[in-house]
Amino acid sequence: MTNLTVGPTACLILIGNEVLSGRTKDANLQYLGTRLTELGIRMSEARVIPDIETVIIATLNECRAKFDYVFTTGGIGPTHDDITSACVAKAFGVALERNAEARALLCRNYSSDKELTEARLKMTEIPVGATLIDNPVSNAPGYRIGNVFVFAGIPRIMQAMFEGIADTLVGGAPTLSQAITARIPEGILGDPLAAVQARFADVEIGSYPFKKEGGIFGASLILRSPDAAKLDQAADAVRQMIRDLGAEPLEGDMV
Repeated sequence: MTNLTVGPTACLILIGNEVLSGRTKDANLQYLGTRLTELGIRMSEARVIPDIETVIIATLNECRAKFDYVFTTGGIGPTHDDITSACVAKAFGVALERNAEARALLCRNYSSDKELTEARLKMTEIPVGATLIDNPVSNAPGYRIGNVFVFAGIPRIMQAMFEGIADTLVGGAPTLSQAITARIPEGILGDPLAAVQARFADVEIGSYPFKKEGGIFGASLILRSPDAAKLDQAADAVRQMIRDLGAEPLEGDMV
């Protein structure tokens, strides 16, 4: 596969011991990767890191310098291990404060101030200078500071937060894709496919093997590029490669 970089880039930082332990199955990467591709922003990297202050701060500072957009999920809830906001503040060198606007939003959930426990008020602690991101699901907001967007980890809340800011993101040309299936073992496809990739260095070509019931096996070949003409040329070359290997190319992804 090429190391193609087109247009604005993004990184997702998934924060939480529960993700690393396997207790929580992440659904955020697939969603964000799909939506960012539609917006012409390339998800270049994703990292899963623990709830450790030094790791979160170092990762944030590295990624915000490297990518155009950084998205974090997890760690902005009401419990002791929700330390993302404190770490974001330290990474940016600003104070963490209880934000009046965030408190007003959270108050919508409760009939009296007595219900705003210290744990719940923790969700109103926002780095100074950050801009709030609406949370239409549970009202506890996310926020943006610099090129970092801080979201909740719960998928439906994260998705609602993202859709609230999606139109503020500046993307490039949307990445187009074609999927072609070859019922040929990857071990046979490998060298000819590498030759096609060498001819079309500005088209990303990925090979994803499969084996299905009934002894059906092969690989789905996914081609991606923002240039429709170059994508078509590379796809035609892949189809011809499959025919030269004695099989008929099938349109679509079987993985």
